[in-house]
Amino acid sequence: MPGGTGLAHAVRTATRPGLTRDLPYGPEDLRWVANSATLILGDHDAVLVDTYLSVDQNAELVEWVRSFGRDLTHVFVTHGHGDHFFGLRQLLDAFPGARAVASAGTVREALARGQAEVRDRSWGRLFPGQIPQISYPAALDGDHLTLEGHRLEVIETGFTDTRDTTALWVPDLGLVVAGDVAYNDTHQHTAETTAATRGQWARAAERLGELDPVAVVAGHKKPDAPDRPAILAQTAEYLRAFDAVVEVSHTPEDVYDRMLSLYPRRANPGALWSSARAAMA
Repeated sequence: MPGGTGLAHAVRTATRPGLTRDLPYGPEDLRWVANSATLILGDHDAVLVDTYLSVDQNAELVEWVRSFGRDLTHVFVTHGHGDHFFGLRQLLDAFPGARAVASAGTVREALARGQAEVRDRSWGRLFPGQIPQISYPAALDGDHLTLEGHRLEVIETGFTDTRDTTALWVPDLGLVVAGDVAYNDTHQHTAETTAATRGQWARAAERLGELDPVAVVAGHKKPDAPDRPAILAQTAEYLRAFDAVVEVSHTPEDVYDRMLSLYPRRANPGALWSSARAAMA
């Protein structure tokens, strides 16, 4: 998408099975999740935000980035979930002039979650033989990146669907690359949260809305869903609906039933089921 300021951006999604497979019921055609990767383009250089999970997905991401004919200077990682940084080694091998960077908090989370015993117990078990060799981002020195003289500002968003998350704000495009601060027509992963941190997450999404962006790219989105700023308010609304449902529910099945009645056609109901079980544990 052109920006009219010497910058543009493009978004690519990759779809994979969800992590939770033992759903009691739910729409069969929505049992998947899509990750987004966003390329911010200058005239000659580019910055990539987030990578994918598997070897094959990241090989396709490399070819997609190459197709724009820019020099990749940085890969910025929004947070420490593996499906957002596991592709770093493949990207850095393909673009040896690029640097992988993230906030200090994201680096800590990535280092913890990328350890072999953690990785193999979760991602490796569900996607055997598909997890790449792991590289890690370096802690960014400062609060922004620069792309051909344009600032790309790192916004610390605290605990959203995990610890120490960030978003990237591109003022000259009116663009927020939200990572998992925002979800777009996809059930939100709240299994790591508490009622208190869900409140923090909702407020973080709303604060991004106060930037008055033109476009917002969610870390997880339906591939054909438009990148509308309204998804920030919708993310906060979902979290508050989840809290209200938990308050009146007695079992995980209650939470799952009530939320599916409110959001019957969001992708990845497995995230809702794992979240319901965590909330009622």
